[in-house]
Amino acid sequence: MSGSFRGEEVTGETLRQLGEIEVIRRLARGLGQAVNVLVGIGDDAAVVRSEDDGHDLVLTTDAVIEGIHFAAGARSAAVGRKLAGRLLSDLAAMGAEPLWILCNVAAPARTSFRALKQVYAGMKRIAARFGAHIVGGDLSRADELHLHGFAVGRVPHRRAVTRSGARAGDAVFVTGTLGGSILGGHLRFTPRVKEGLWLRKSGWPSAMIDVSDGLLRDLGHILRSSRCAAEIELRKIPVSSAARMLGDGVSPLDHALRDGEDFELLFTVPAGKAEQFIRSWKDTFRLRCTRIGTIRSGPVSINLKEAGGSLSRIYGLGYDHFSCRVGKRP
Repeated sequence: MSGSFRGEEVTGETLRQLGEIEVIRRLARGLGQAVNVLVGIGDDAAVVRSEDDGHDLVLTTDAVIEGIHFAAGARSAAVGRKLAGRLLSDLAAMGAEPLWILCNVAAPARTSFRALKQVYAGMKRIAARFGAHIVGGDLSRADELHLHGFAVGRVPHRRAVTRSGARAGDAVFVTGTLGGSILGGHLRFTPRVKEGLWLRKSGWPSAMIDVSDGLLRDLGHILRSSRCAAEIELRKIPVSSAARMLGDGVSPLDHALRDGEDFELLFTVPAGKAEQFIRSWKDTFRLRCTRIGTIRSGPVSINLKEAGGSLSRIYGLGYDHFSCRVGKRP
């Protein structure tokens, strides 16, 4: 739509002018929050009270759209896998056990039924790997393929890990390696469900998020929710081999900082527990986990520490759906 809905002329600021974060903030402000909602708009997922056996329900939704999240030539099963993987990654960031997935499909009439079956096969395989079941959805027509998913998980009452618990002195960690997902990783990633469950059960993280919009942007979400700052050591950023292969004039480090769709876990651990956490992680997982910085007090900001010790403040925080900017370092 170009500025108007049917029969209704819309004027004023556009989504591009406001940017994704401000759009969400303004929409949330007008919706309010019910008394049984423990975590509302602004985290990886919502958390609502359940009347069952001492658990809260964790609710999340996401979409993959042709031309935005995948190219027209992508394999159907990989596209379905990506949608379910994104939902599972959100649940992982809350430390939630996955339960159910629903998928709304909007597809061109020319789409073959075989291709649609492969979309669902891709969703089913990754969902089953982590104990989730596809239980419904909807089907409609569109000019290009859209998949819109909804997932439900659960956590013990009031045990969900949110973005808002980071405190000055906490260590900042990230799993895996970052950058270059455009080379195919955005379709093949493994959501860190097992790691997220272990982190929540062990009580290590004070705040957590998955890296979907880029390391700097997603760290910014934690900082805004926790009302603090961070210092990141650039030499410790775990740059992926894919980021080093791109050769597009952007440094591998900048790809690791901003690319997004890595779907690793980014989290903070209280300072007094950091060394013990590192030992426990190594005893439990083969997956790499790197300390990349420290939470600081002060206004929300991210300072990047160069190898020589100098500090610089960044411009921009990563991918924005409406502005399509990724930002630059000075």
